[in-house]
Amino acid sequence: MARRKLFSNLLIGSTAVLFGGAKLIPGADHSGPVLTAATAIVTGKPATTSAAPASPASSLAMETETALNLLSPLVPKLSSPSALQDAFKAYFAYRTEHPDEIKKPYLYFVDYGLASTEARGYVFDMDSLKIVDGPFTVAHGRGSSTSRYGVPTRFGNGSGSAETSLGLYVTKALYPFTGHTGGSTYSSIGLRLMGVSKGFNDLAFARGVVAHGAPYVTASKAGRSEGCPAMEPARAQRLLPKLADGAMVFLFAPNTNWMANDPWVNA
Repeated sequence: MARRKLFSNLLIGSTAVLFGGAKLIPGADHSGPVLTAATAIVTGKPATTSAAPASPASSLAMETETALNLLSPLVPKLSSPSALQDAFKAYFAYRTEHPDEIKKPYLYFVDYGLASTEARGYVFDMDSLKIVDGPFTVAHGRGSSTSRYGVPTRFGNGSGSAETSLGLYVTKALYPFTGHTGGSTYSSIGLRLMGVSKGFNDLAFARGVVAHGAPYVTASKAGRSEGCPAMEPARAQRLLPKLADGAMVFLFAPNTNWMANDPWVNA
């Protein structure tokens, strides 16, 4: 008993010296592991440590890496190794800064570095990190390519250009869409899109760039739109209500100017 009391007194004295010494050392504002453990023994309270909270940049990197690890093995073909990384980084960066706008976890992704005869569209669930649908064919703007089928090479934000606008979009409301092809009129479901990549797609809403179904998009190829990421009519009926009012769209292409300057790709 006496020996235990002597040990306790020695430990209390040593701890006091450690406390006093710590106060004399510049920058010693936090207890180290030895001091923390000694304090726990003396006080009889469990030791606790405090970790610095993760920075927004590190959290964004972790979310992006996790999504890539789980989803990229499920995407068989991309035009660029950075396609999904850019899409996921932009998605998480915008959702972090504008949480009130993003009410649904879905991301409609299109790789316009692939030809319109290839399945290049996906819808991802960014909470469960699963593919909701895809790959499937998606149209690009007739102003983005000279031929009916192929890989688009021109992208723009200008009114009347009929070009696809690259970047990140927030989905808005559904509405009855009416289109024209081959001299005929057709009807479909439409989904309004608000471009948030300033300088690259922020005129899309005014231009009337929307997601919609179109008869010139089939399971094997997609004709050209007026700049809209149009899909097969039956798929549009099934997917667009799920995407409406608070999901996101990301239109990618290996375009060096856009990749270097899009505000969300480089967030």
